[in-house]
Amino acid sequence: MARPIEFDRPEVVKRAMALFWRQGFQATSLVDLVAAMGISRSSFYAAFGDKRRLFVECLDLFARRTIDLLERARAEMPPADALQAFFEPDFMGAWGARNQWGCMLVNTVLEMAGVDDDLAAHASRHLDRVERLFRTFLQDAGATPALAEDLAAMLMLLLEGVRVSARRPTPGAARLQPIATTFRLVRNAIATPTGSERTREITA
Repeated sequence: MARPIEFDRPEVVKRAMALFWRQGFQATSLVDLVAAMGISRSSFYAAFGDKRRLFVECLDLFARRTIDLLERARAEMPPADALQAFFEPDFMGAWGARNQWGCMLVNTVLEMAGVDDDLAAHASRHLDRVERLFRTFLQDAGATPALAEDLAAMLMLLLEGVRVSARRPTPGAARLQPIATTFRLVRNAIATPTGSERTREITA
């Protein structure tokens, strides 16, 4: 009879996620993983199969946490404020020290496109879920469905830029200014009857 796996699976997956998030998929070796997770190779193979399967599980965990953070913010503040807070450097709370790692989903698309397109597509699907949530928040803030779609697409571009720039040693104030400017445009577009046309000009 096989011995039961004796470790806290959610905890070791969280440790693996942090390592993948910081280093990326390709730069993270099995030796790195078992050391960070605090388990043996045999336990690793028995529980996760291989590095790629574990990475997918970590991407899913990161995406769930991102969605949960957005939904908690929405429960505590108006929708436009919740969206703006999501982009700001201190939004991650307990993850704050990890802000310079960027976004694991965006990082994966950049790293794996043309290398492992299935992994890149898996991360992209999670980003699509985030964009759909952006649209919901924007409609809650008063945008029409068409305007919400345009603004959500613009915010996804902002997300990618902000999370990539976070990996550079840029002062927080320098990243906050473009975010504040973008959200002034977003709020004005929602408040203005011709906001949809103006947003299309911005995103063209």
